[in-house]
Amino acid sequence: MGSPVSSLLTDLYQFTMAYGYWKSGRQREPAEFELFFRDPPFGGGFTLFFGLHECLLFLRHFRFSGEDIEYLESALPSTVEKAFFDYLRTVDASEVTLSSVPEGSVVFAKVPLLQVRGPLLVVQLLETSLLCLVNYASLVATNAARFRQAAGPDKKLLELGLRRAQGPNGGLSASKYSYMGGFDSTSNVLAGKLCGIPVAGTVAHSYITSFSSLEEVQPWTLRPANGKDPAVDLISLAKVWLAQVCSLLQIPMNQVNCGELAAFISYGIAFPHNFLVLVDTYNVMRSGIINFCAVALALQELDYRALGVRLDSGNLARQSIEIRCIFRSCAAHFGIPWFENLSIAVSNNISEQSLLELMAQENEINVIGVGTNLVTCVAQPSLGCVYKLVQVKHCPRMKMSEDPEKMTLPGSKTVFRVYDSTGHPVLDLLALEEEPPVQTGQEVAFFALGSRGEIEKVTAAAVEVLHRVYFRDGQICEHLPRITEIRSYAQTSLSKLSPVHRRLHEPHPYKVAVTEKLYLLLNSLQTNNHLQ
Repeated sequence: MGSPVSSLLTDLYQFTMAYGYWKSGRQREPAEFELFFRDPPFGGGFTLFFGLHECLLFLRHFRFSGEDIEYLESALPSTVEKAFFDYLRTVDASEVTLSSVPEGSVVFAKVPLLQVRGPLLVVQLLETSLLCLVNYASLVATNAARFRQAAGPDKKLLELGLRRAQGPNGGLSASKYSYMGGFDSTSNVLAGKLCGIPVAGTVAHSYITSFSSLEEVQPWTLRPANGKDPAVDLISLAKVWLAQVCSLLQIPMNQVNCGELAAFISYGIAFPHNFLVLVDTYNVMRSGIINFCAVALALQELDYRALGVRLDSGNLARQSIEIRCIFRSCAAHFGIPWFENLSIAVSNNISEQSLLELMAQENEINVIGVGTNLVTCVAQPSLGCVYKLVQVKHCPRMKMSEDPEKMTLPGSKTVFRVYDSTGHPVLDLLALEEEPPVQTGQEVAFFALGSRGEIEKVTAAAVEVLHRVYFRDGQICEHLPRITEIRSYAQTSLSKLSPVHRRLHEPHPYKVAVTEKLYLLLNSLQTNNHLQ
């Protein structure tokens, strides 16, 4: 995950525009672009910004190799002059300055996530790659944060979507940014290696159905946890405990699946310290949980502690309560207090809505595994970030449209986040760069985007400048935090939001606004272009 993407990971029209700039002698004109999105995803009120680290790596390595130039010569029309390709050999990001909100920040629609300044030709060429690096990262991390909010702070969340992700790169990105957005672990081994994310996983139904009898268990003995005493026949020991568990729970032994018991014993011998198995292959309450308890109690006699069980079907809330009751009964009856606290993990195509419904019910669930609905972002497949020109040669530029949502905000800007007296952010204010900074205690006048042009006012109890310069003179110029630090920062950033802005459904719209000076500039450019 630390390798930068190729400078050719872009759209062809970036090079045709670059040639147009070069042909007209405009390639070195100072320009500024902004990267932002127009609407918050998933019908919510907030978005988390991610992808900055990869953007910075991309900028630091941005240049075209000889092979790249050869390919471009073959891909572009033959009328493109050779001198243009010679010029591309000299292009890099050494004159680019990138300002950004910190990675993991809560961000809102129309507020620039990235501000990119430099020679016009170069900053144009960066567009597609930067959008690619920010769009999905921010979308899936926001999705993960919503799952975290739906689950609450105490449930463990496991991302297990690799097999459903959009290819290997999509799978790695999903695991990385789901963790940064609030998940606790991933099933993705490569993501664990490359990103340092905790990995987790046990067995699938295939492992359990591969066994049909106890004769298939090899080896069948296990040394006690102290490593000194002789090995014990775990099959025989599990059978003894099976009889006791069946008697306690009044379950006929002939209803318990022997192949499942064999699978559990085999896995317990392989992983006596990490015994957590799937119990819904045949019948949860009359076989799976009975076999689990028998093997877990046999392991306990050898001083090993089982971890718990996983459910992948049925009524997860009801079954978790029934299983917890069995754990408590075994703990009390056999005098093993820790047994009642065994972990119960669940999965089964869990979506945000089904998770909310699950959490609204009484349950005894400890761990929730989420795959498809997390990594594919089924509810909204794209964040829709755009990259728009706002200034050339120190002159504001604006994209006009009869659709007000598609108009851009001109000029080089500073963005202030204004907080109220309770410590919650209430306003992101876009000001022209030359305007004086907003001060704590100041009464701030603003025009909210999407309003009818009425001036509003708020008193700033605290003020934060959102952007920092992260890249200048070809180098990363800010400390880049570790992945765990970014994960913590994202949760802190979310916690500062007012509950009315943070809630998952029908949140109050967060105000994004412009100063009077920027508002007047906007109207002036609109008037001059005959769109008013």
